Amino acid sequence: MKSDVEIAREAHLDEIQVIAERLNIPKDKLKPYGRYMAKIEGRAFEDHDEARGKLVLVTAINPTPAGEGKTTTNIGLAMAMDKMGKSTISTLREPSLGPVFGIKGGAAGGGYAQVLPMDDINLHFTGDFHAITSANNLIAAAIDNHIHQGNELGIDPKKISFKRVLDMNDRALREVIVAMGPKKNGVIRQDGFDITVASEIMAILCLARDLEDFKARVGRIIIGYTYDEKPVYVKDLEVAGAVTMLMKDAILPNLVQTIENTPAIIHGGPFANIAHGCNSIIATETALHLADYTITEAGFGADLGAEKFLDIAAPEAGFTPDCIVVVATVRALKYNGGVAVKDLGEEDVDALKAGFVNLKRHVENMKSYGVPVVIAINKFPTDTEAELKTIDELAVGLGVDVALSDVFSKGSEGGMELAEKVVALCEAPNSYAPLYDTNLPVEEKIEMISKKIYGAKDVVYSDDALAMIERIKKLGRDKLPVCMAKTQMSFTDDPTKLGSPEDFTIHIRDIRLSNGAGFIVALTGAVMTMPGLPKVPAANGMDIDAHGVITGLS
Repeated sequence: MKSDVEIAREAHLDEIQVIAERLNIPKDKLKPYGRYMAKIEGRAFEDHDEARGKLVLVTAINPTPAGEGKTTTNIGLAMAMDKMGKSTISTLREPSLGPVFGIKGGAAGGGYAQVLPMDDINLHFTGDFHAITSANNLIAAAIDNHIHQGNELGIDPKKISFKRVLDMNDRALREVIVAMGPKKNGVIRQDGFDITVASEIMAILCLARDLEDFKARVGRIIIGYTYDEKPVYVKDLEVAGAVTMLMKDAILPNLVQTIENTPAIIHGGPFANIAHGCNSIIATETALHLADYTITEAGFGADLGAEKFLDIAAPEAGFTPDCIVVVATVRALKYNGGVAVKDLGEEDVDALKAGFVNLKRHVENMKSYGVPVVIAINKFPTDTEAELKTIDELAVGLGVDVALSDVFSKGSEGGMELAEKVVALCEAPNSYAPLYDTNLPVEEKIEMISKKIYGAKDVVYSDDALAMIERIKKLGRDKLPVCMAKTQMSFTDDPTKLGSPEDFTIHIRDIRLSNGAGFIVALTGAVMTMPGLPKVPAANGMDIDAHGVITGLS
């Protein structure tokens, strides 16, 4: 089969104005970025019927080296529903350059289920992440400048919680010393970098309703504390307006298309292991008004992205998901059953049965939210009839349907079975409700997620975490939802524990308050907010020739 880049290069793309016309987006609401990408300005749906379309959430089992194909399934499902005559939009997160050049590679789908132009989307796109990086680092610069210029606010340099960011995996920047050299460089202090997708500015972009809401949230960001333990906000530095100015275009959702010309809106990109893992509320809201069906996704496994969509993003936006698709592969289930990566191409029904427990817990978790669920098996050429039949048999006990998805190889044609089941489930009874009441104590919210979603027996807190919880209570911000920062590889905080572990402990090593975004971050285990590159980064296999033709990007 041809590479993703080769397939994308051969695709016929419609001019972006044609895609916009299909959605009845007025010309004055479209801001083109070349021929095939555009920003959607303002509330493009103002003249549309206020009745919202159906919302489908695509999630998956815990990611494995075997691959799951959640984004590919999202795109293929949208194309299949479009082919059925259903007005459909795929909504996705924007790729971060960190994973593009690190382990994961690109995030624009794959095979015959891609969003295009894939090279632009995977690289700089419309510049949103650069805007976020600049906006974040303007705040960081303002903090150090304020201290250097006399520190009227009394900011304690040892209690600054706001970090600089960079959209690249760079472990060397996790801990740094700033203002080294002569006195004119500022006050020397310890600092550090997060990756851009972990920035609170990113979270705010994805949770804000409009530019005014964005500015208000930025003003509420706590950058640190004074010598007498009082919080210092961005609004105190008087730069919230300037930060928002930098984001005037980045806050607008991006319109592109799939390989079969189905509309796609791609906007925002917080990671789900260190942030809340969902595309922007603005993008989803726009899609819900422009189409009958919106296919969205949440990052990594359902224990992370889907939980955060259902407990943070959906309640914040007032969304009610109509159907949840849980993606798995035969290969990934066998990996969870103990099969080495090199042997995943061999039939092993026993290992599949053993690894099915991972899918089982994810499905049961999603059903607990009261939303109809369907399993999508992303097909690989090595899957055998016996293995696929085994999944069908095991799924009966879960009370959910299974659909085979072959969109990678066949595009929309390979997603028709899944599309038909999703359309039917969107009309099924729905009693969606978040997992917890946000008015509960912080520790109780953390423990409900840890025990009911992860299956943990106990939760233990470091002294620093407990102290921060007390500080949050004193600030009156303990009624916010909780965003867990945890490894994506396991239900536990140990990435080596596969399947469906039991009787384990979740370790809360730190607590952070994302006051502007409006949630409390609980950091578990050894999860890093600035990833590092692997021994052989994906970047090593990428190149571009004298004619601008890219290779190795997928």
